[in-house]
Amino acid sequence: MIPRAVVASKNPDKILEIAELLEGVVGELVTDLDWDDVVEDADTLAGNAMLKAAAVFAATGLPSIGDDTGLFVEALDGRPGVHTARYAGPNATYEDNVTKMLAELSGRDDRQAEFRTAVAYVDANRELVVEGVLRGRISEVRRGTGGFGYDPIFEVEGSTLSEMGRTQKQRLSHRARAIRALRTELA
Repeated sequence: MIPRAVVASKNPDKILEIAELLEGVVGELVTDLDWDDVVEDADTLAGNAMLKAAAVFAATGLPSIGDDTGLFVEALDGRPGVHTARYAGPNATYEDNVTKMLAELSGRDDRQAEFRTAVAYVDANRELVVEGVLRGRISEVRRGTGGFGYDPIFEVEGSTLSEMGRTQKQRLSHRARAIRALRTELA
């Protein structure tokens, strides 16, 4: 077990999700540290995840976990991809991004998409990156009240991620798949 680690994120939704998924592998997930924001300028999710994990490890000296997630929509030629969080602009909210996505897909039948998450881990002895993928489709309207980000419009097995309970989402989600792969690597 890793006694203490840091998630290289200031997003409380993401930190909570990762903390739950790492239970039993990390003793304490430290969340009260401060570091400079990391510029995510890599061309890939894995590159951005590693930038974050490496920067936070350098700043804190603690094992660090960084992640980056992208939504890749077939009808949009893979967009927004690595720009998922800033899809509607540099200061876009979850709501702004979802609204833009629904507008761009309005009237389109091809709504196939996939979420991809890359998770990087850095400590004094190793650096590694794992990935998780969830295939689904973009719904035509927002559905559900749970989750965050694109969850209200990303549909899998007939339900959006927002309509799923926490247990079901953690069984299926792209981030959960990546964290399960990380758990295997760290075991």
